[in-house]
Amino acid sequence: MATVTGTTLTYGVGSAGGNREDLADTIYDLFPDQTHFLTNLQKTKASSTLHEWLGDTIVAPGTNINREGNEGEFSSIVSPIRYANYTQIFKKEFIVSDTQERVSKAGRSTEGARQSVKQMRELKNDVEWAMVRNQLASAGGSTTGRSLGSMENWIGAGRTASATVATSHVLATAATGATTAAIASKVPGAVTDASAGSAGAITAANLELALEGAWAQGGTTDLIAVSASVKATINTFTGVATRNVEIGRTAQAVITGAADVYVSSFGVHRILLHRHVRTNVALCLDSTLWAVSSLRDFFMERLAKTGDGHKYAIRYEGTLEARNYLGNSKVSSIG
Repeated sequence: MATVTGTTLTYGVGSAGGNREDLADTIYDLFPDQTHFLTNLQKTKASSTLHEWLGDTIVAPGTNINREGNEGEFSSIVSPIRYANYTQIFKKEFIVSDTQERVSKAGRSTEGARQSVKQMRELKNDVEWAMVRNQLASAGGSTTGRSLGSMENWIGAGRTASATVATSHVLATAATGATTAAIASKVPGAVTDASAGSAGAITAANLELALEGAWAQGGTTDLIAVSASVKATINTFTGVATRNVEIGRTAQAVITGAADVYVSSFGVHRILLHRHVRTNVALCLDSTLWAVSSLRDFFMERLAKTGDGHKYAIRYEGTLEARNYLGNSKVSSIG
C-alpha cells in the first residue's frame, strides 16, 4: 500500500527538524592492555636514574677429596657482580577545552576524568611493552631520553645464539647472523636477531633446551610468556598429554585445543599469553629473578592553564631489575 501523500516522515525531518537523537549513555571500551609483569613482579624503590643491584653465582661442583690433617688451601673470594639499569620516563599528556567540559556528553560526566583513566591504562601498557621487548638500555643525553634494558635484552647478555644446551639462554632456532649482548658498564649491549630468510620454527625440542639452560644456571622457570602465534604452536605439541574433559549427559561437547601449563623435565611452567611479547619469541622466566623498581611512581598533575582548556600530565619513571639474568632463557625464531 502506498504512503498517503503529504505524510510527514522521519526521513524528511531528521535531527535538524527537531527529532532527538538516540545515543546510548554508555561508551563500550575495547582496551587490549596487558600489564602482567608490571602488576605482579615484586616492587622496589629506586633512588637514582641508574639503579644498581648485586648478583652472584657459585662455583660449579667438582671433586673435593682431602687428606687427613692437611693444611688449609684457601680460595680467593669472588665479589658479587654489580648490575644496573636506567630509569625510563613514561608520560601521557592531554588537554580538554573548557567548552567540552561544559557541554552535555554521552557516557561520561567529564572528559578530563575519562581521559585520566584511559590514558593511565595506555601509559601502563607502554611500561609493560618496554619491559618485555628487545629494548636496549641507554643512559640518554641532552637530546634523547633514557631507556631501560628489557627482559629480552638482559636474557641475551653474554649468551651465544645457538641450539646447544650450554648456550641455550638465547636459543635462536636459526642463528645465522644473530648476535647477543655482553655486559659492559653493568648493563647489557644490543641483541640482534638472526638474518632474514633463516627463520625456523619454535619446537618442543628447542623449548626444552632453553628450559635446561636456565635450570643449569640455577633458575626455576615458572612462566613462559608467548605471543598468540607461539601459543598456537605450543598448542600443537603432542608430548605425553591426553586431554579428557568430563561433561554431563545432556551437555554439549567441549573442544579443548589449548595448553595452559607446560610440564618439562625441568619443572611445571605456566604458559602466559601476552600481547606485547614479540611475535616469534618465547620468554622462559623465573619470576623471582625480576622486579619493577620505581623512581617516581604513577602520578597525574594538572599543568599551568595557558588557554581556554585544562592540561593534564600522567607520568611514571622506573626500570626493570634483572636480579640474575642467567636463570632465564628465551627461544627465538626471528628471521
